[in-house]
Parts: sequence; C-alpha cells; structure tokens
Amino acid sequence: MVVGPAVPVAAARRIALVAQGFGQARPGRADVRQVRRVVERVGVLQVDSVNVLCRSHYLPVFSRLGEYSRERLDRMCWGGGELFEYFWGHKAALLPMASYPLARWRMRVAERQVWDAPLDPELQVPWSVVVGMRRLSVERPGLVDDVLAMVAEKGPITAGEADRDGVRRKRTDPDPDPTTGTMWNWQDAKIAIEYLFATGRVAIAGRRHFERLYDVAERVLPGAVLNAPELDDHEARREFVRIAARSLGVATAGELCGATKGHYPLPTATARRVVGELVDAGELVPVQVDGVKQQSYLWAEAEDRPVDARALLSPFDTLIWNRDRTERLFEFFYRISIYTPEAQRVHGYYVLPFLLGDRLVARVDLKADRRNSALAVPTLTLEPGATDVVEPLAAELQLMARWLGLERIQVTAGGPLGRALSSVLG
Repeated sequence: MVVGPAVPVAAARRIALVAQGFGQARPGRADVRQVRRVVERVGVLQVDSVNVLCRSHYLPVFSRLGEYSRERLDRMCWGGGELFEYFWGHKAALLPMASYPLARWRMRVAERQVWDAPLDPELQVPWSVVVGMRRLSVERPGLVDDVLAMVAEKGPITAGEADRDGVRRKRTDPDPDPTTGTMWNWQDAKIAIEYLFATGRVAIAGRRHFERLYDVAERVLPGAVLNAPELDDHEARREFVRIAARSLGVATAGELCGATKGHYPLPTATARRVVGELVDAGELVPVQVDGVKQQSYLWAEAEDRPVDARALLSPFDTLIWNRDRTERLFEFFYRISIYTPEAQRVHGYYVLPFLLGDRLVARVDLKADRRNSALAVPTLTLEPGATDVVEPLAAELQLMARWLGLERIQVTAGGPLGRALSSVLG
C-alpha cells in the first residue's frame, strides 16, 4: 500500500532538479571549490570512453556551472587526492574521496568471492571479471599474484603492460564468453588487474589516451584515506543510500537502491531493509508522487523551489541516469543512440537532452569537429509543446563551444528549428 502525503509530479521534478544542483544561478568561470561542491552534490561522475563531443565525466559539471577548467578536474581525479575512480554500482565512476571508506566493503566482497562457488549477491564487478576469474582460477591460478607484483614493480602501467610472461590470446582463439561481445572479452592480464582494482589492491593512477594506468593503492590514494577505520558493512550501505537520496531528492526504493536500476544497486532484501531504517530514522519521508504507482520517498532535507535552469545534459548525467524515472518526471522517453545501428537512429548519434526551466524541451545531437574547430549540430528535435527554445539553446551552444575551445557552431540540422537556430547564430 502506498502511503504518505501526495506530491504533484511538477513538485517532484523541481525537487529532483534542486537536489541535483540546478536550482541556482551559474557562477561564471567556476573555481575548484564550486567544482568540488557539484561532485559532492551529485555523488558520482560516470566515466565513459566516447569522445565524439567531450568525455562524459566533464559534462555534468559544465551543465551545472558553465565554464570551468577540465584540466583542474583531471588534477582532482587522478593524483590530486580529491576524487578516486571505482565502480558506482557496476559503472566506472569518479567519486569524492570521502566515499572511499564506504566502498571498502564492496572491495572485501570481491576479495572473498570464491570463483567456483555461487556469486555473492553483493558482488559488483564487470561480468568479464566474473567469467574471467572463474577460468583463470583454474587455468592460471598464480596470474593474479604475478600481475600484482608487476604493478608494484613497474606501476603506473596499463593492463597490456602488466603480464610478465606476455601470454596473450590470439585473434583466432575463441572468445571465453561469446555472450559478452568481443569488447568485453579481455586478455588475461586485463581480467586479473581489473579484479585487483575491484578488491582495492590497485587503483587508477591516471589515464593515457584514456586508457587506465594502474598502480598499487598505496602510491595513488592518501594514507589518511587508506588508513581510515573501515565502516561496518551495513552502515556503509546505509550511507551510500543516503548519498543517493540526497542526490535524487525524491525517488522510489527501486530508483534509490534497486538491484537492477538503483542509483546505488543493492540486493532487494538489503535495499528494503536499509530504506526502512532510514524511514524509521526520519531521514526518508514516504510520499505519493502523482502518477507513480510505487511508494516514493522524499529526502527529509530536500527543497521544492522554482528552477530556471539552462543546460545540455550528458547521456550519463545522474539527473537522467534512470531512463524510467526520467520519463515519469519529465515525460521524456530517452535512450542513448551510440549503440543503435545508424539506420535505426531517430534523433542522432550523441544526443543531449536540453533542460530549460524545469523541463526537457529538446534533443540536440552534438559533435566536436576538432579539425575544423566547430561544434556541429547535425540533428535537432523539439519536444511536443516546447516553445521559445531557440535563443536559450543558441546561448548554451555558444557557451559550450567557448568552453571546448571551438571557434564556431555549425548547424546542419534541417527543419524549422534548425533553420531558426542557424539564423540566431548568424
């Protein structure tokens, strides 16, 4: 039975936007303190390799702050002692260093997993690690220790540099697990080093052409963080759900910590228990969001106030991570198109939702044409009922082009909206 006071969907949408940092004016050229506050507020920056426009972890900060230094964020991420790279759920992500002690229970789960036994329901590692470690524990049981020794001796190194004996699968060898696709059928040293990363024994020291550089954790992470007291597993789970609740503002239990689509996934029984405890503590307030059949929960300190935002959103932005929640709050059906065959794409390749006020009003396909120093707009789609979009979108594109160091904006999108945008941009 759904309980609690009713919350109109428009209010839920504003609450979500304010929780995500869209409820205040941009500062102009942002400094490191403002960047830090954004990361703390959203809780996580998802990392993705696609660079057709800009690496995805840079975009959420730009969406909230406008122009800032990407180089400064890099320094905060790798070697700066402010952010660390790990799994948020199953996704590669950058997290505030304060979250490292919370993540250690995930590391212990990976460390104690026996690979010829059933998987621990708390285990969160890429499926390639699961399949690979099941095989390596039988075929090459000493490889993990050899790879760790290599990292300790040579680090920071790439996964390809970590296999001392140089044993590699040939292209003609069958894939160990065809169901994962060739992208995830890693070499043995990659499997071993990713397992060591999952256990916290190695950490990401940086990236070379976006390829991970691994080193022993002691040489990457601050000693005060590594030596901090480890939280009780259950308290760590509870704190991660608190972070999710603060970041989302109002959400269902499934959106907070559901096993498949949770902001921070937990096994169903664990998620139910943690949410119940936070309700009992008064930190989560049961509410009924209009049009949402499931029980929703309001973060007790969440705010509902007018939002006058203007932002292009990364496909991996935490505001729209959960596509079902995005559809419920914004009436905006959204799926990323980069994995869709070209003939089946509707709105373009790298499509960013455009947030204006408190609504998602358009879909903007963008590409950084670095050779010609142009921000390209090949496809542009207006949402039904949206009006007065062209001038604010032009202003946002000009801001983005300047931030990316591109000299002009090239609109090749057709239709009335494309022509109007071209006219405004001159």
